Amino acid sequence: MRTVAFDALDPESHEEALGKVFAEGDVDLVLLAFGILGDQAHDEREPASAVRVAQTNYTGAVSAGLVCARALQTQGHGSLVVLSSVAGERARRANFIYGSSKAGLDAFAQGLGDALHGTGVHVMVVRPGFVRSKMTAGMEEAPLATTPEAVASAIELGLRRRSETVWVPGTLRLVMSALRHLPRPVFRRLPV
Repeated sequence: MRTVAFDALDPESHEEALGKVFAEGDVDLVLLAFGILGDQAHDEREPASAVRVAQTNYTGAVSAGLVCARALQTQGHGSLVVLSSVAGERARRANFIYGSSKAGLDAFAQGLGDALHGTGVHVMVVRPGFVRSKMTAGMEEAPLATTPEAVASAIELGLRRRSETVWVPGTLRLVMSALRHLPRPVFRRLPV
């Protein structure tokens, strides 16, 4: 196994860094799984910090996603799994900077999947809820929390089924559908 350095905030380096991976032979699966949560209160006061969250989670992923998609398309097969978040379904007061960056990533990945349809390249968007991980360590756990292992199992099942969207846990699909359609004045009063 070999490690190739990658910096989400340096899109100019993505072609070279990711090209090294694809230069070693065909790649069956790309897992685009990086991002930062940020600190909502701090990031609201410091716009440069908010921009860093957006650039990491969205523009870095757009650049890396396009480089990988082109390489997969050139080889004629493979899957691109994009780790999004339920936070992208509807922005919450508590984390709207992170949520908005994931909403952009989610829309990008869906559009990329549509653009690559019929090329042999499969794009799958994964929308986990609160995942007990390094990123969420020390935070109050949300309802329907999950684990990295459960996310991995859901990804594996989604790939076997050639799913386009995977929710982890699956019940979040219904919960978020309901939340997405609530009127804003009602949504604002919810403790989410």
